[in-house]
Amino acid sequence: MGNNVVVTGAQWGDEGKGKIVDLLTERADVVVRFQGGHNAGHTLVIDGQRTVLHLIPSGILREGVRCLIGNGVVLSVDALFREIETLESSGVSLDGRLGVSPACPVILPYHVALDQAREAKRGKKAIGTTGRGIGPAYEDKVSRRGVRVADLLDGNALGAKIEEILDFHNFALKHYFDAPCLDVAAVAADAAAFGDRLRPLVCDVADELYRVSRAGGTILFEGAQGMLLDIDHGTYPFVTSSNTTAGAAACGSGVGPELLGHVLGITKAYTTRVGGGPFPTELFDDVGKLLATRGNEFGATTGRPRRCGWFDAVAMRRSARVNGLSSLSITKLDVMDELEEIRVCTAYECNGERLDVSPPGAEAMERCTPIYETLPGWKGESVRVSAFDRLPANARRYLDRLAELVDVEISMVSVGADRADTLVLRDPFNGD
Repeated sequence: MGNNVVVTGAQWGDEGKGKIVDLLTERADVVVRFQGGHNAGHTLVIDGQRTVLHLIPSGILREGVRCLIGNGVVLSVDALFREIETLESSGVSLDGRLGVSPACPVILPYHVALDQAREAKRGKKAIGTTGRGIGPAYEDKVSRRGVRVADLLDGNALGAKIEEILDFHNFALKHYFDAPCLDVAAVAADAAAFGDRLRPLVCDVADELYRVSRAGGTILFEGAQGMLLDIDHGTYPFVTSSNTTAGAAACGSGVGPELLGHVLGITKAYTTRVGGGPFPTELFDDVGKLLATRGNEFGATTGRPRRCGWFDAVAMRRSARVNGLSSLSITKLDVMDELEEIRVCTAYECNGERLDVSPPGAEAMERCTPIYETLPGWKGESVRVSAFDRLPANARRYLDRLAELVDVEISMVSVGADRADTLVLRDPFNGD
């Protein structure tokens, strides 16, 4: 158990998980993605070269590491092969290193059409999805009418299955959303072609992980989005369509929970959010603009600007408990180098009551007002510092205070975008 690590987002996503997974993959035999879809974007910078991944696990840039897409991921085959082509054109060899579970639900054109039609109909009440069909694909999975990777490989039954599904979805597109219907024959032909392309990559992910574990190998479980976007525990309904917490690594990849090992929560030194929904510590002043500018706060998948705010220890406490965090990785500390003072949300005030842990759901959080503690900034360079004791004294005090407030130790600190700009205070692969 101690050989494995789960990397999960501890805020609203975009915390820098890809960089940390890439760094830790040096110690892993296998990296498996366990939830989400190509609505996620993991940005890696290695020797100044920037790579953005959406579906393929971030460990793909390490030679010899096996990368698997687990059954908890909803798969856009088009997006997957675009990603493969981009990597291969940049000199990354994927030969024999990438595997896809036959149990992955497949995103098809009608999912995208439904996603975009729904957001348009909601207008100002839109959730803020990426419009890539993620939610409708998960809905089809749960309703037991979804097309899975295994179905793409069965040419005899595929056409009839898609005809039945499209009969249902075209009715909604036409009569409820007033949107164009999709052609059954065209969708079925594309799906069959997807199966032909995917066939060489399909493997029994759950069995492979079991065998790696039995042989004493190391597994890195890679999540997408963040705990506050979890379909059950996040700021519902302003959430993603999957379980983003560490516990989802087990069912989303097909292993028993005893194999999960160390749970590493990734969080920025401040807070960001993309899309709609409550955000108690959001900043609308020059500090918010500075964080957005210095942090280059634009979504890796959509390019949308991220909302920025102070670190929210109240929401992080819930994240730490729900995820069962073993340690924290703090990213983008260097973004705060110019600040004279820094505020941290230590509690909420809600209807005259003090809350030390954020309430579940969006409506309850909307009623919360942050209670702040002010700390001195460091007005010095933390970027690319090579050791923890070389950080400015106030930066070290700030990190110590965050660990104290969340009651989880810090094992890693990121002080720049590059793989090398990471301080490892404790190796997560050494176990709990």
